Amino acid sequence: MSKKKKIENNKGKIVRSINNNIRSSVRKLNPILRGIVGKKVEVAIRDLQFSEKRITKDIRKTISSAVANAENNFQYDIDNLVVKEAYCGKKIIMKRFRPRAKGRAAPILKPYSSVTIILSEDKKMESHGTKS
Repeated sequence: MSKKKKIENNKGKIVRSINNNIRSSVRKLNPILRGIVGKKVEVAIRDLQFSEKRITKDIRKTISSAVANAENNFQYDIDNLVVKEAYCGKKIIMKRFRPRAKGRAAPILKPYSSVTIILSEDKKMESHGTKS
């Protein structure tokens, strides 16, 4: 019974933020998300701020929300937060049609995605003295 409690405590400490219904495809989001994994939160937000992609604004919002969750719910230090995981998944695809020549119609697919960002606290070990 005590083992289950330990597992539940570890699950409770996950800092995550989920942004559903981002108006972009998974194919366009994946390279951006791969670029921020493993970086400190400050560096990741700065990299997204100077990116030319339109969708980075929504990803920045998601990271900021995760930082606020970490600070408010778990009292983590903002300076030590690192992006542990960042992934996206498919949502709905709106289907529209565009009129073409000779009475035909061409489909237009408008995909939506959901972005999940998981943060962890990076604890640095302080070393005292020299190695022997």
